[in-house]
This record gives sequence, structure tokens and C-alpha cells, in this order.
Amino acid sequence: MRRSICYCEPNAALAGDSSTWKFVYTTATNLPKGTRIRFDLYSKGRPVDWQIPTTNLKEKENVIWAELPGSKMIGATEVEHPELLTPSFEFLLPTELKSGETISIFMGSPEGDPKKGNTCQKVVQRRRPFNLYIDPKGKGDYKEPEIFNLDVRGNQLKALRIIAPSLVSRNKRFDVIVRFEDIYGNLTSNAPEGTLIDLSYEHLRENLSWKLFVPETGFIALPNLYFNEPGIYKIQLKNLKTKEQFLSPPIKCLPEGALSLYWGLVHGESERVDSSENIESFLRHIRDDRALQFYASSNFESEEETSNDVWKLVSQQVAEFNEDDRFVAILGFQWQGETKTEGLRHFLYTKDSRPILRRKDTKNNSLKKIYKTNNPKEMLSIPSFTMGKQTCFDFEDHNPDFERVAEIYNAWGSSENTAKEGNPRPISGTKNGISETAEGSLQKALNSGCRFGFISGGYDDRGPYTDLYDADQTQYSPGLTAILSKEHNRASLIEALHARSCYATTGEKIIVGLHIAGFGMGMEIDTKSRPGLEFNRHITGYAIGTCPLTEISLIRNGKVFRTIQANDERTEFAIDDTDLLSSVALEPNAEKNPFVYYYLRVVQKDGHIAWSSPIWVDLTSRSAPINGVKRTGSRKKVG
Repeated sequence: MRRSICYCEPNAALAGDSSTWKFVYTTATNLPKGTRIRFDLYSKGRPVDWQIPTTNLKEKENVIWAELPGSKMIGATEVEHPELLTPSFEFLLPTELKSGETISIFMGSPEGDPKKGNTCQKVVQRRRPFNLYIDPKGKGDYKEPEIFNLDVRGNQLKALRIIAPSLVSRNKRFDVIVRFEDIYGNLTSNAPEGTLIDLSYEHLRENLSWKLFVPETGFIALPNLYFNEPGIYKIQLKNLKTKEQFLSPPIKCLPEGALSLYWGLVHGESERVDSSENIESFLRHIRDDRALQFYASSNFESEEETSNDVWKLVSQQVAEFNEDDRFVAILGFQWQGETKTEGLRHFLYTKDSRPILRRKDTKNNSLKKIYKTNNPKEMLSIPSFTMGKQTCFDFEDHNPDFERVAEIYNAWGSSENTAKEGNPRPISGTKNGISETAEGSLQKALNSGCRFGFISGGYDDRGPYTDLYDADQTQYSPGLTAILSKEHNRASLIEALHARSCYATTGEKIIVGLHIAGFGMGMEIDTKSRPGLEFNRHITGYAIGTCPLTEISLIRNGKVFRTIQANDERTEFAIDDTDLLSSVALEPNAEKNPFVYYYLRVVQKDGHIAWSSPIWVDLTSRSAPINGVKRTGSRKKVG
């Protein structure tokens, strides 16, 4: 039995290139006049996707048309489908097409000008499919498609990306990955012949002089690097052909370190790969392309967003991708309850194969019921986008057992405080978007006595975020979460989140440290165990940027306590807060001790921000003798 033939000319493309693409179909059976032929690009119309062509044959660029034997040109008609975001293109045969004859579909310039052609997608993909449906009866009853496959490869080498740890210990060996990328961030080996890359870093050992070739894989692992002395380093790669230099994010070498720093995405999507449609490709993209070290799934709980089959597949892939010392995958989902009293939150499980808690189910239709039937050792509940008017959580019913961290930032804005209070990335939208509300301010919640660390979310276009892109909502860069953990495994990272040993950035790998009397981020100290804190809090810290720092603020009780002089890309500081603790402490109510909290906010020249998690100092002894005289001080009341 003869088979129809499908092939592309050319059969491979470079990401982002513009050309006239030809899809050749040779039929194995006679196709009568009036046969309908439908061509599907399966593009979502995003900037990274394959460009959608026009059907207007009078245009001179980015047109779709078909040619029959004898070079007879026929136009296409757009066909909308409710399940697809972009149209398909349908052709109607004006004459019979006999067995063995060919119809060719073109996308590009009728004049053959590549600059006026159709633009290939900007994402590398092996065997990228285009579907062709044939309906000989002409009634729109399409069966199984014929498939064209075209390889999309990386474009010309543009950048070198260095993936290295942010914290290392002196003389402790570590590995570095170098990615050879095109302008769109795809791996590529498309470089001029003889391209060599020189590797170096500060305090370079005389016996270390590496020259790297561009590998066919587009990446290379450099094992067993180490630093002899504590300090701040950046690995440098230089393209000896173009003389371009590329630097790694900063690496801080400590004399000895009990904790390591891991970067990842707790809540978020990718503009390249949809996590619901193909969770395996998505996790591979997060782990390999973005080189993150952990990720928590964040599908919304509704069946419209996440069916039972999708949740089962997500659970399976999260379990499969979770690998100690390489990539930590955490099972999670988003749940939206009543505005103000429950808000939007991201639940994280500590174990695999857990159920998705749907709000339509009676036993899961309120936070109180969820908290009552679950164990805080097996679940974290992260309040998200708390200052969004439709997603607000006012923290009146803050649960300190489940809500150990809160999202201070995602790509739609920061919930630190209001725009009037100086929020550098406020939530801002038109009447069709989401505006800010002060009721969900994290500073307000902290001042009232709530205690949580800070994490950062990424880009999201699901659930309440669905229409924000079209609503002209202000959109910022996707954020990153940094976790300080003893080990690179799920149990250790969850334990670190529970201990609030984490911080948030707007997407850059800014290194931040904050300590009070030796206690780190997320910790609570009291004057009963350290009476001297009543009179002086010795605060130390550092900030290391990926570019020059412009503003370093130590926040005390929601207000800037001290502005620290930025010293180019790196700053270390030591501050003594000698204000009597009793005179500056906040007192939420009679049941809680007066307290002071501090956190660090760092701003770079490029506008990127980092927020350390707070540190709390509790006034557990309400008076203390000074030179034999007992002191009683006034305390600030909250509200």
C-alpha cells in the first residue's frame, strides 16, 4: 500500500531566522475537486513561538499560500478553533489532485526575500511538528493528520553563560557548567571555526590555564575548581575570536561554611514551556536550560486548570525529576479562597503522591478545614500576591505553623508595602487588571506580630493572573528564591523554608547575608538568653550584586533604620543598634512579647532587588538595671 510523502524544504531551521518555508505533500490517493486541506502550525502566538502568517495574497511578506502542479497558486482561509489560541489555515482544492501529484504549502515571501519571510520560533526543538489534515469529502470531517517534521537548531553563538554555586568553602572543590548560547538563550555549537574560549578568575593559580573549544552539545562541565582564600570571585570567560568577555554571577568563598545557597522557583510558569501541557519538558527546561536547583509545581486546584489526569502526571514527573544533589522537585498547587480572610496561597507537600485539594470539595473549601486535617510537618502554606486586591490576605488569621514564609514578590509586583510608602515595584493595573491594597502589606503583617520569611515567585498567567497580560497590568521580571540549606535534597530545603532560612530577589542571583549576634535570617532571639540585646544589637551583613549596588537599606520595624554605603558590587557592614530595645519595640498585644524585627533590602543599578528574611529580637525581660537603677521604658504600640 502506497503512503503519502511529507517533507520540508529546508528540513532544518535556525531559531529566530526569517525565510520562506516549504511543506511538500505528495498524495498516495486521488483527491477530488473540493477537498479541504487544513494546515496547523500549533503556535500560541507568543513572541517566542512560530510567527502566524497572513492569508492576504496581496501582501509581500509573511504570507501563507499553496501551489498545485503547474505552479497554480491558491489562497488560504483562517479557521478558528475554540481549543486553540491561533487559527489554522484551510485550502480548498479547485481541481482534482491525482495520486503521486504534489501540493506545496509556503509560508514566507512570494518574492522569495528572506527579510520579508516568515519567522521561525525562537526555541530549539527537535522534530518540530506541523500537521496537515485531509478531508476528501469537503465537509470538514478531518481524520488523523499527516505530519511534517522540521528541526529547529540553535542560532549563532552570542553569549557564554556560567553556572556556578553562589557560596563555597575554602579549598572545597566544585563544578561549573558553561552554556554556549545564541541570542535567544538556546544551546548552540554554531560558532566560527577555530573559536577558543579562555577561562580565568581572580587569584588565578599559575598552573591553571584552560582553553575551551565550542562543543557540539552546546555545554561543557568544568570539574574540581576551588579557591584557596576566602573572598568574592567571578569566573571569567573570554571569546578569543571576538574579544568578548562574560562573567559568572558572584561567588562568595567562606573560610568554612555549614550552609550552601540554592536558587530556584517556588511559584511560577515559563513563557517558553507550559507546565500543564508538558510537565516533563517544563521540568527539563527549568533544570537544564534555566539551570535552577529546585522547583515547586504550582498548578491551580480547579479541574478546569488541572484535571485529575494532569495532576497525576504532574505528581509522577515531580517524583521522577527529584534527585538529591542535582535538582529538587517539590509537589505543590495553588488555592484561592475568600479575599482578605484566606487569599491566594501556594501549598507545598513534603512528600510525593499527595492529593490536590479542590475548593469545591466540602472538606477543602476553607483554610481552617485544610489546616485541621493536615500536618504542618507535611505541608507548607505560602500566602501569595497578598497585596493584590482580588487575591488579598490580611494576615488577621495568620497561622504560624503552616505559613512559615510569604511571597514578597512575583512578576506582577511586590507586596512589601504600598507605592506611597516607597515600594520600588508596586502592583499596578488598569480597571481590568489588579490594583494594590494596603490590607495585604507584608510590613503591616510583620508589625502586627506575624512572623514569616520571604520567598519570591516568577511569571504566572493562570488563575487570577490569566487576563493580566491583556489588561495592560504592569509586568516586572520573574523572581527567584534563594534557600540556605545544609544539603541539596527535598527534606533539607523544606526544613530550611520552615526555618525561614531563605530570601527573595527579582530574578538576579544577588548574594545577601544578615546576622544579629551571630543569628541568621529567619531566626528569633530573646533577651532572656541574651540580656545584652536590650542595650545593643550588633548587626552584620553583606550584599554582593551582579552589577553595582545603588541602595542598601536596613529595615527596622517596617522603616529604614540605616542606609548603608554601597561599595560598587560588594558591601560588608557592621552596625550597632544602641537604641534601648524597650523604647523601639513593637507590642502587638498583651499575649505576645514586645519585639523588634530587621531585614535587608538591596537595590542594584539595573533595578533588581533582593530582600533578606527578617530576624526578630524579643524583649522577654521587661526591665533591666542600669548602674543599679531599674529602667522602665515606653514601647511602641502597633496600630
